[in-house]
Amino acid sequence: MRCFITGTDTDVGKTVACAWAMLHAPVRYWKPVQAGLDQTDEASVRKLTEAADDRFIPTRYNLPEPLSPHEAARRAGVSIDMTTLEVPEEGPLIVEGAGGLMVPLNDESHIIDLIKQLDLPAILVCRTTLGTINHSLLSLEALRARDVPVAGVILCGPDVPHNRAAIEKYGGARVIAHIPPLDPLTRSALEAVTPEVDLMTL
Repeated sequence: MRCFITGTDTDVGKTVACAWAMLHAPVRYWKPVQAGLDQTDEASVRKLTEAADDRFIPTRYNLPEPLSPHEAARRAGVSIDMTTLEVPEEGPLIVEGAGGLMVPLNDESHIIDLIKQLDLPAILVCRTTLGTINHSLLSLEALRARDVPVAGVILCGPDVPHNRAAIEKYGGARVIAHIPPLDPLTRSALEAVTPEVDLMTL
């Protein structure tokens, strides 16, 4: 498994999906650009998985303010240089993006350009509730327009079968997993969510 986990939007469940993937496959985790340092996504994944340090690759850009990366970088007096974002060595890996596909990283590049640059298939994390069909299909179309392979989608939220069916049918994407609302959100709760495909084939 070597995939880039992106989403239709911010707070859609990418970090939870990354933690879930780490609990079900022997993958390493990398968050290339982190905007907002009060509670980082890597810290959340560490807490949820209790994984060893060697399964985490250091973030390249740690930006203080919880904003779009291009703005967080500008305020920090930093320029995100795409040439410094190189995919780590071979081996099972998941890379977590920031926000949605069209979130800018700098004046020229967006998250979707980083996915293309790293040459990894994408896993799209989608909400299950009203509005998800439009956002999911637009995101899938954008990925395919740039010839980014789509490994599948992870649904996060309550079970809404007709929305799932629409994403599968009109988006031509398989569902890798459905992560329901978990309260409390714990390692054991995530471990209980069974993958719908063999993750190591992605």
